[in-house]
Amino acid sequence: MMGRRRVMEDAVTVAPQGSLADEYSFFAVYDGHGGAMVAEVCSERLRKCLEKHIENAKKFPEEDDFDWKTVMEDCFSRIDEEFEESKGKEVRASSAAVAKRTMGTTAAAVLVGSGDVVVANCGNSRAVLCRGGAPVPLSSNHKPERPDEKERVEAAGGSIVNRKGWRVQGVLPTSRSIGDHHLKPYISSQPEVTVTERTESKSLRGGLGSRHLAGQCASDAAATLVELAIAKGSRDNITVIVVLLQ
Repeated sequence: MMGRRRVMEDAVTVAPQGSLADEYSFFAVYDGHGGAMVAEVCSERLRKCLEKHIENAKKFPEEDDFDWKTVMEDCFSRIDEEFEESKGKEVRASSAAVAKRTMGTTAAAVLVGSGDVVVANCGNSRAVLCRGGAPVPLSSNHKPERPDEKERVEAAGGSIVNRKGWRVQGVLPTSRSIGDHHLKPYISSQPEVTVTERTESKSLRGGLGSRHLAGQCASDAAATLVELAIAKGSRDNITVIVVLLQ
């Protein structure tokens, strides 16, 4: 939903079961800022990068060194570097080049396999698992005032300034993102990665009335979360993906 913004800067990726390397589902939300370009690039390229890693790993099944953290960090870094390289080909004094350097996006990416849920988060979008009737955070927001993030930014020579909320260099309200190359090295594109084992505990249907069809249940939950965000005063674009684990 565009919300109260004049333009839509969010992007999503929804790849159902088995569509990623014939094995995984993949879902991602990209909250763009300064423009939609970086979010759109991520929605096209992150899935492809992950698929290449998984396909390469399948070629060598005897090797047991597949590390989700390393894989996710590599994909995020590659996309971030690609965007910087593409901008370097432009005339940096041009208004278009300057505008692109101020564009960025958060990324909350989720891989769902038969036994695990892998989450890579960079920025302040959120991934939450509903288990046994209770929310289980699968990501932690990269807020500039978070002690470890504040320490990292300041160690790189940056500053955290309170301008209608804590911001890196008084500009960006998240300390990690893809893009935002005018704020490097204070802004990091490195994601935090979690791997959570799936269980039999399901609870999405609990508060959504009598309609138990899976598709309707998930869409009702997504619509409810959007409405709650609006009711709580959000003026931003609002994007929600609800995945019913079965």
